[in-house]
Amino acid sequence: MESGRLLAAIIDHAIDGIITIDNRGNIESINPAALELFGYHSEEVIGHNVSMLMPEPDRGNHDTYIHNYQTTGHKKIIGIGREVMGLKKSGETFPFRLAVSEVWLKDKNIFTGFIHDLTREKAAEDMLRQHAVELENKVSERTSDLISLVSELEKAKAEVSKSLEKEIELSQLKSRFVSMASHEFRTPLSSVQLSASLIEKYADRPDDKVNIIKHTNRIKGAVQLLTSILNDFLSLEKLETGIVVLNKQYINLVELAEEITEEMQLICKKNQHIVYQHTGEIGHFTLDSNLLKNALVNLISNAIKYSGEDTLIEFTTCIDEEGCSISVKDNGIGIPEEDQVHLFEPFFRAHNTGNIPGTGLGLNIVKRYIELMEGQMEFESEVHKGTSFRVSFR
Repeated sequence: MESGRLLAAIIDHAIDGIITIDNRGNIESINPAALELFGYHSEEVIGHNVSMLMPEPDRGNHDTYIHNYQTTGHKKIIGIGREVMGLKKSGETFPFRLAVSEVWLKDKNIFTGFIHDLTREKAAEDMLRQHAVELENKVSERTSDLISLVSELEKAKAEVSKSLEKEIELSQLKSRFVSMASHEFRTPLSSVQLSASLIEKYADRPDDKVNIIKHTNRIKGAVQLLTSILNDFLSLEKLETGIVVLNKQYINLVELAEEITEEMQLICKKNQHIVYQHTGEIGHFTLDSNLLKNALVNLISNAIKYSGEDTLIEFTTCIDEEGCSISVKDNGIGIPEEDQVHLFEPFFRAHNTGNIPGTGLGLNIVKRYIELMEGQMEFESEVHKGTSFRVSFR
């Protein structure tokens, strides 16, 4: 008797719920912890089928579970335990851990269920899961921000590197400019000084008009050379600083080419002639007249400079359904094959130019002007046979 009262006291004061049912599933006993958990009084559940404490689908299948066990002996919960859902009197469901044991008495067997409420654990798991999701989102956001920051840093680094390279390039260009200018300016300035002195000497001799004209022409030529050099430097400066503004308009290409031909013929050498020809019924095209004139004057100046007396310079334009093409061809000294790869580099001059004056900037400027107008430039050259430049626009 004493042991029975002890067992009853233990069951009544157990923290977890304890329920016993018979082999038909009817509740025989239920401890206070289980009653509080499900929200019932003992008289509301004892004698009723335990399925009343289960939500669907377990509620409808419970009797089948007992029958299958009694028929097959296969245990799904007994001695194993699992997480299930309980149904409170209020209709609220909650999770709990169910462990079932089978007890044999003299003439019957009963099943005892031990119920451990998992509501707090599941809430804690849900909170932990929610925190994990929030943490993952924060990590993702921080990672995204970090990637963006790294990208901005890389971009800034590239811009700084590009600026540094540009500074180095400009510094080199300035050094080459000072070196080249000091050499190229010295010759024409010396010529101007000498010719001016000789003109002053010949001025007292009325019969020396021929010498005065000769030295006057030398001064003009020297000034023209200095002007050409300065124009090249100014053009390069504008290109490097990005202040060259493209102004494409529908221009009369034939009139512009004839005007250039007339102007350039004035500086040709003895018996040197520029022959201009246009092909196509249309004479107009959309281009920047200032940039185009600068480029063509440069190409024709080179043809004059690097060709001898008694030579022809062929200047042609063509407008057809494929676009516009312009070519300048001479019969001059030509460009050595090994120098052709460097032809458009600033300050580069082929090694066969000798004492012919020049800055080495002209073709670099021409190419950049043509590219600004979205054109293409190509050339062919052979030493002692001349050079042909062709620019095309679509």
